[in-house]
Amino acid sequence: MNPDPALQQQVQAQYGRAALAVMESGERAGCDPGLRCCDPITTHLYSADQIGALPEAAVRASLGCGNPTALLDLRPGETVLDLGSGGGMDVLLSARRVGPSGQAIGLDMTDEMLALARKNQRQAGVANAEFLRGTIEHIPLPDASVDVVISNCVINLSADKDRVLAEAFRVLKPGGRFAVSDVVVRGSVPEAVRQSMQLWIGCIAGALEENEYLAKLAAAGFTASAIEPTRIYELEDARQFLSTSGVDVDAIAAQVEGKFFSAFIRAYKPQIPGSQA
Repeated sequence: MNPDPALQQQVQAQYGRAALAVMESGERAGCDPGLRCCDPITTHLYSADQIGALPEAAVRASLGCGNPTALLDLRPGETVLDLGSGGGMDVLLSARRVGPSGQAIGLDMTDEMLALARKNQRQAGVANAEFLRGTIEHIPLPDASVDVVISNCVINLSADKDRVLAEAFRVLKPGGRFAVSDVVVRGSVPEAVRQSMQLWIGCIAGALEENEYLAKLAAAGFTASAIEPTRIYELEDARQFLSTSGVDVDAIAAQVEGKFFSAFIRAYKPQIPGSQA
């Protein structure tokens, strides 16, 4: 299945406006249900030291639901790829962790976000980072060229997640690590309930059910896959927001509690037999 051109255009337009708002008015990018994966409840995803080392615009442009840089140890000399890198926050943090002998690459399909990320890179003085234009369904990198793939709540925006995971597997070196933040669903949820929660959380429409996510990772070739919830979206947290949006909160309660959550997703590309880890 090819990516949905209409969906891609819509996402590009929305992210483009978010980037322009950050650059032109100094506003913080806000959540846009169904397009931007961001968590309106969870704050302090990054430490004060991490934020303090970044340009303010990189922090304002952050639209994630987690902190993928907290998922794993990055080693000096490694190459890290961030799928849907936005304003470049996770790329710049990763570049510092892999050191001058390593590289961090950001991939984004939105020109405005790429311009913002490159501006943030110049301001931060980070030389070992690069931002590429492209889609996460067609990564413009050679096979087995990166050590780590990260992403911050972008994969569930894709209309072809199988292709995204296959591409991530392709560009990883044997023994490479996949470590992303994403929004995940536990169990079946009626479409009407998804739409209601989407008003509050955002990025629910395309979120995978957790067992389906694991199955797709396995089908792509990954091993040792795991999903770790980091923030479960409780209905009581959303009661006021949903009620003012015209949603009968009590009517959907039993179908929502514990079903939606932000998560860390980890997986590995197998080593070639006989190779060194």
